[in-house]
Amino acid sequence: MKGGINVPPFYLTFKIYYMKIALIDADSLLYFEMGKDTLEEAIEGLHNRIEEILVQTGCEKYIGYLTRGKCFRYDIAKSKPYKHNRKHGTKPPIYYALDAYIQQPPLNFKSFAGLEADDLVGMARHKLDEDCIICSPDKDVLCQLPGKHYNYQKAEFHETSDEEAVAFLWKQVLMGDSTDGIPGIPGLGPKTADAIIDNMPSQLSYHQVVLSQYLAKFRLDEGVSRFYETFKLVRMHTDIDIAVADVGELPEDLFSPELVDDELLWKV
Repeated sequence: MKGGINVPPFYLTFKIYYMKIALIDADSLLYFEMGKDTLEEAIEGLHNRIEEILVQTGCEKYIGYLTRGKCFRYDIAKSKPYKHNRKHGTKPPIYYALDAYIQQPPLNFKSFAGLEADDLVGMARHKLDEDCIICSPDKDVLCQLPGKHYNYQKAEFHETSDEEAVAFLWKQVLMGDSTDGIPGIPGLGPKTADAIIDNMPSQLSYHQVVLSQYLAKFRLDEGVSRFYETFKLVRMHTDIDIAVADVGELPEDLFSPELVDDELLWKV
């Protein structure tokens, strides 16, 4: 096996041996490797990273997803353009070569215009009736999607409960997401969002509590429109029917896993 990958210790192997499908949010993989001096080095690094994910998770199959072009959120964002705060400089040529390479055999990573990689990971987890582990370094994926997680940037395992995932979503609706340029309620940060959600009256729903905060800040018309805009921007798609309404029919093979064998990753 190339790359000198460490095999997980016995207790970790025992803990994760039953997981069969790795759902890989692959956008970061390209960024991690695009700074290499040559395409050959970048491709080898890409294979090493994917193989390490599979070894560490003990998965027999995987599905890898990429973001292709602008997603549906660019049309929803009205208060401020989606991801307006990011630098949009030209990526090095190696990035585009890797993007094309990873979608071809033997790796066969997948994408769908209008959806981001984390949306596709969420839908795959919802659709597949098998044990999965979600593989991503993205905090939104780690905290908003319930289930077993492997952060391949930090080589850490984590499990998010249904309750934790729902609470995180509504905290994001309150404070927005500075990484993606989603404003939320101005001046409302993580500590205030935690206090509002963690101490909300039991007889009220998340929807009621969070909407009331928007109405208090913006009054009726603007408060309602900003609330729903933020909700649609921060919420990851997991429901395929909703996704179809936004972007069109999704091909069935979008959720078909690749079976891993001893030679799969190095048939290049």
